[in-house]
Amino acid sequence: MTEEYIKELKVAKYQCLTDTLFFTRYFFKKRFNRKFVIGEHHRIIAETLDKVIKGELKKVIFNIAPRYSKTEMCVKNFIARGLSINPKSRYIHLSYSDDLALDNSDEVRDIVKSAEYQELFPNVKIKPKSDSKKKWYTSEDGGVYATSAAGQVTGFGAGQVDNEDEDIDSWLVGEDGQLFGGALIIDDPIKPEDADSDNIRERVNQRFDSTIRNRVNSRNTPIIIVMQRLHEKDLCGYLIDQEPGEWHVVSLPCLKSDNTALWEFKHTVAELEKIKANNKIVFERQYQQSPKPLEGLMFPENELRYYKPSDLLKFESSIGYADIADEGDDNLSSPIGRNIGKDIYITDVTFCRENTGVTLPMVADMIKRNDTKFIRVESNAMGAMFNRELSKLVPNTQCLPAHSSTNKFTRILMDSEFIKRHCIFIHTDYQNAQYKAFMKELTAYLSNGKSKKDDAPDSISGLAMFIRAMLPKYYL
Repeated sequence: MTEEYIKELKVAKYQCLTDTLFFTRYFFKKRFNRKFVIGEHHRIIAETLDKVIKGELKKVIFNIAPRYSKTEMCVKNFIARGLSINPKSRYIHLSYSDDLALDNSDEVRDIVKSAEYQELFPNVKIKPKSDSKKKWYTSEDGGVYATSAAGQVTGFGAGQVDNEDEDIDSWLVGEDGQLFGGALIIDDPIKPEDADSDNIRERVNQRFDSTIRNRVNSRNTPIIIVMQRLHEKDLCGYLIDQEPGEWHVVSLPCLKSDNTALWEFKHTVAELEKIKANNKIVFERQYQQSPKPLEGLMFPENELRYYKPSDLLKFESSIGYADIADEGDDNLSSPIGRNIGKDIYITDVTFCRENTGVTLPMVADMIKRNDTKFIRVESNAMGAMFNRELSKLVPNTQCLPAHSSTNKFTRILMDSEFIKRHCIFIHTDYQNAQYKAFMKELTAYLSNGKSKKDDAPDSISGLAMFIRAMLPKYYL
């Protein structure tokens, strides 16, 4: 090892200890053999994290779009750098998914174990017998505990108990007189698909108050929340309302107020405008960090497209979807879509509350009438049986089971702009009774999800998803 190389290592070590962005760039290049492409938002994130480590900020919220390096900087590199400053530091890392939290913990562990990290920080060692994704310790009794936001955190606290007698370099001591001791880091506490569920959202918010915030070892232990905004009452909205002025909020919209892109490497203005056109609600939430209360109707009659049956002379394919009634007052709802390019003509609908002895032959006749090649049947309690019997009645049609764990309202909301843009419905003058009933329910569906009936919007959303999957060349 040459003197020049030793000098370079000393400089790199100093810069890693004092600069989050340098640490991120340095180890990103070592891990992936390519440069970390820096955007304006990376500098803002890094400056904020530097203040956290210096003890200047205790409660921080980062609101940033997906795939903008927030986990890379705020979780993986932040923890690895924190351990380099203080091998005794402790971290609790939570996410909506146990797998995501464990994967992040594993990557932090890989960074710490890497030859490049050990070359700079040989004093940071992982105890061999504690070396698991969920919980691992350093030889100095620091470490990481990773689990889902809904999971149990037992026998582990984030941060260190305050110790004024620590013998350390003065330039590493924060303004509170303490060496950085770790943090509680929450990254995406709720899935986008669950954000419109009042029950799930409230459960996440209440769990933060009742359990999560108490898992710190000191009032000086920082709490960092990293997420894309998903609802006006998501965890960030809840905390900002409950504790005004206590949280340092870094909100970074992708399309800035001067109409320029935050990070052109990821999204140009034109690309962001396209995302906005596809679904304004998703754009405002996830890309602009500006969720707003949903009001009015989701599918107003004047925002839908209509056609006369005589206008449809030819079509490319015919695809159906069936949402089987679960309860006595639900409707079986089964629309058929025929496409010409990107346009989807809703040519037929079965929509009624009768038992399967009536609805099964009805759907079969509709499939034959429309020469439908594929139909997806939602596989709820009745769906599997319905699908088996339907397959026998329409042997020339592929009847495919469908299962969705996504919150129903969120699914409809996410597909609403696609439906208004690409689905074309029969003009009112030419609708039969079932089609009219279907359209009445669809056009009365509320944007806030408070409608009692959702069979029509749920089935048209299912059809939209199925057609996108079957005809990707038109919708990618």
